[in-house]
Amino acid sequence: MDITSTTAAGPPGPAAPAGRAKAATRAGDRVFLALSRGSGILLLVIMAAIAVFLTVRAASALSHDHGNFFTTFEWNANATPPVFGIAVLAFGTIVSSLIAMLIAVPVAIGVALFISHYAPRRIAAPVAYVIDLLAAVPSIVYGLWGALFLVPHLGGFYSWLDDYFGWTGVLAYHDGAARSLFTIGILLAIMILPIVTSVSREVFLQAPKMHEEAALALGATRWEVIRMSVLPFGRSGVISASMLGLGRALGETMAVATVLSPSFVINKSLLDPGGGTFAQNIASSFKESGDIGKDALIASGLVLFVLTLLVNGAARLIIARRKEYSE
Repeated sequence: MDITSTTAAGPPGPAAPAGRAKAATRAGDRVFLALSRGSGILLLVIMAAIAVFLTVRAASALSHDHGNFFTTFEWNANATPPVFGIAVLAFGTIVSSLIAMLIAVPVAIGVALFISHYAPRRIAAPVAYVIDLLAAVPSIVYGLWGALFLVPHLGGFYSWLDDYFGWTGVLAYHDGAARSLFTIGILLAIMILPIVTSVSREVFLQAPKMHEEAALALGATRWEVIRMSVLPFGRSGVISASMLGLGRALGETMAVATVLSPSFVINKSLLDPGGGTFAQNIASSFKESGDIGKDALIASGLVLFVLTLLVNGAARLIIARRKEYSE
């Protein structure tokens, strides 16, 4: 045996792990990888196809518009010549969604903290189950409840707001039907509450237990533990959950169309009837619209599409800032 040749060749390298080599050649893994990659590409293709369709139809509508699409306070897409704009729709969509966020997010955070850190397990589980069930209620049911129960019972509350805050003009109430943007905001808050609560609850439950136990060992109260350990950890998750709820509020259709009395007027008071949203206008106007009218509605849908993408994109950026959520 030639010892020198063996020495020159050097010691044998470490053998590749058998499990890794087997996994690399496993047919099932290759099929799963191909299906996953294909699903992701298919989703991007569908999104791109929707964007192209909306853009082409919107360009056709805007070429016939005799008003400014972004500043016109009118929607007469079936008139001759057609005049339409999204100023009122954009105002109503954004304002009603912000009202919903202002109401729902604090309540959702409180409920999530109660379930995750305050309530006993025998109470927390049923409460969480009921909250999650609210997400399964169809939108039309919320709309019927809002039109038949919420609207008739808000007159007294609106009168109280007018007595104490009517001087602002924003909360002035003139004894009309409570089919206003503020009512829509309350209804949307109830609809997005399960989403924000569920995500926030899961984020709070992932807070490091060692940090909480260390704070308790140092003599901190339960609220101080939540304030110093849980809330800082869950801040990004709560913001992301809020943006998911905002995306739901921006695109809600049937509940808003059932409750709101649409009019292309921006009222100074949020309690006065009137206003409109993108989704509500599409649902209520599509049936009687002509070709140009439908293209005009699709153009407004393109604006809503872009707005929703921006909201979801912002949520993803916030999640990416925290390594424990992005890995």
